[in-house]
Amino acid sequence: MKEILAGLLLPLLGTSLGAACVFFVRKELNQRLQKALLGFAAGVMVASSVWSLLIPAIELSGNMGRLAFLPAVAGLACSFLLLLALDKYFPQLYPGDVREAETCCVRKDGDAAQLCPECGGNGKTQSGRKRTNLLMLAVTLHNIPEGMAVGAVFSGLLAARAGITLAGAFALSLGIAIQNFPEGAIISLPLAGEGRMGRRSAFGMGVASGVVEPAAGAVMLLLSHYILPLLPCFLAFAAGAMLYVVVEELIPETAQNPSDKLGTVGFALGFMVMMVLDVAFG
Repeated sequence: MKEILAGLLLPLLGTSLGAACVFFVRKELNQRLQKALLGFAAGVMVASSVWSLLIPAIELSGNMGRLAFLPAVAGLACSFLLLLALDKYFPQLYPGDVREAETCCVRKDGDAAQLCPECGGNGKTQSGRKRTNLLMLAVTLHNIPEGMAVGAVFSGLLAARAGITLAGAFALSLGIAIQNFPEGAIISLPLAGEGRMGRRSAFGMGVASGVVEPAAGAVMLLLSHYILPLLPCFLAFAAGAMLYVVVEELIPETAQNPSDKLGTVGFALGFMVMMVLDVAFG
């Protein structure tokens, strides 16, 4: 039981550590470190999506013969559709989007600044504040399917016939935690940088965005008895959530500068780490 609780809370720990950057970093995370971390998380999540989620989902549907792929396809489709809908109505914003809107006029003299229609002379636009609020809402909503994914894989772990290992479940949770680290930072840092709140309050807002993950995971565990017949679909749903995050968010962030291969190296290391965990502790 302790292992399951730790697995549910691990993604929140990643968010909290990222939000804690507000106490040590004034502006933003080092871009190269961020790329390496996101690449590593992407490698772990791709490997665990296949070995820890999709393959067990197909094996659980083995009694369907040649149609054993159907529950996995259905789960993947539902996951992609849900996240596409979230992105449509609450688009994911990246750190650059927030920084771009933070600074308004260049205050060369007091009179020119006071006449600025956007910020009234304080250099911070209303659009910048709105983008930061939207960023927090978007990250929070995107964390719900990720929490469901962790809950689904640990539900599969409890069902001995699912073929999911403790190492595989923790690898998935760890991958999400690493991915959550920069997300916690890009929420707390702008809030403190804009002067809208103190560092402690900004840290609290960053942590709050990640609380939904263990909550969603706990709901999945509580309903595990009822979802057991549909476990292959839920495992595939979890895999879809991971793959969507990798393709839509992690890979684009690591590939912004083609000459910098840290993201690619991180991906390879993450993939190999997950492979070792799956074989050594499977």
